Amino acid sequence: MVDGGIPAAGLVAHTLISRFVDHLPYYRQAPINARSGVHTPRSTLASWGGAGGVSLEPLFELQRRFILSCRVLHADETPLPLLDPGAGKTKKVYVWAWARSHHDPHPGVVYEFCLGRGAQYPVAFLGGQGPPSPEPVWNGTLITDQYAGYNGVLDAKVYPHRKSAACAAHARRRFEELSRGGHSASAVATEAMLRWTRIYRAEAAFAEMGCEERRHARQGLCRPLWEEFEVWLKLQRTQVPDGTKIAEAIDYSLSAWMALTLHLDDGAVAIDNNLIERQIKPWKLGAKNWLFAGSALAGQRAAVVMSLVQSAKLNGLDPWAYLRDVLARIHTHPNHRLEELLPHRWRPA
Repeated sequence: MVDGGIPAAGLVAHTLISRFVDHLPYYRQAPINARSGVHTPRSTLASWGGAGGVSLEPLFELQRRFILSCRVLHADETPLPLLDPGAGKTKKVYVWAWARSHHDPHPGVVYEFCLGRGAQYPVAFLGGQGPPSPEPVWNGTLITDQYAGYNGVLDAKVYPHRKSAACAAHARRRFEELSRGGHSASAVATEAMLRWTRIYRAEAAFAEMGCEERRHARQGLCRPLWEEFEVWLKLQRTQVPDGTKIAEAIDYSLSAWMALTLHLDDGAVAIDNNLIERQIKPWKLGAKNWLFAGSALAGQRAAVVMSLVQSAKLNGLDPWAYLRDVLARIHTHPNHRLEELLPHRWRPA
């Protein structure tokens, strides 16, 4: 696994899982290992982690292609502190997360470590601009939180075969915040929450259905609820003053109504973006414990490892058992069969 080093695949996998699943920084792993009589300075652990990330890069590229083969994608991004050498402080970078549909039988997620939050990053990931690529441009439905950075990849004039689906949880959250004030709670927000509850209860009943069956059920049960909700919101908007929080909450939903209700016509599209938000949480926990990424290269390798271990968890695998086996096999596994080591296809040796 490591040139001139002694760790086998199991120890490298343990080091990576401790950092990227259990969120233990290297300075905490070192004394834990010392209690077992193993001397592993932080620099040594970092070297092992880097070697593991390099070994997994070919698999990461295949995972990216696998994610892009799905016609429904979830997308989100989160800030991460990056050490700024010589400045004595950190600067903000971003991890972009992309996951296959919540209703896809083969789940998976891939992360991209990027230096910013601009529109050029989703454009580059999904393709469609720049020199011709041997890979096809992604087309399908993208589920987002309406962040403007995604507008560039959802322009119907440029990408006529892409659709935008908005996250109902984000729209609902605005009313939820206004309904919590006790005696000062907004009556409109409270009624809106009751309507959101009816919609989500109906959606929960379709969880185990196939895509076409779910679409049919949504048409019969959910569409009337959404149509009534839209009429009610428009009426309430005429009765609340401009500039108020409740007016903003109503405007947020009505301005994105087509994207919010896109899932009614496609059973493969989830009602919200909660799936990808759950896949963002490990980065939040990690940043709280690691404090920062040491370099851009370390951030990129973290994205490689996190993409594979989080996908392993989505597929119901023990991430350590998966990573140990893959690291032991990847250097001798035939290149034309490397996809067999992806989390959704992996079988123990």
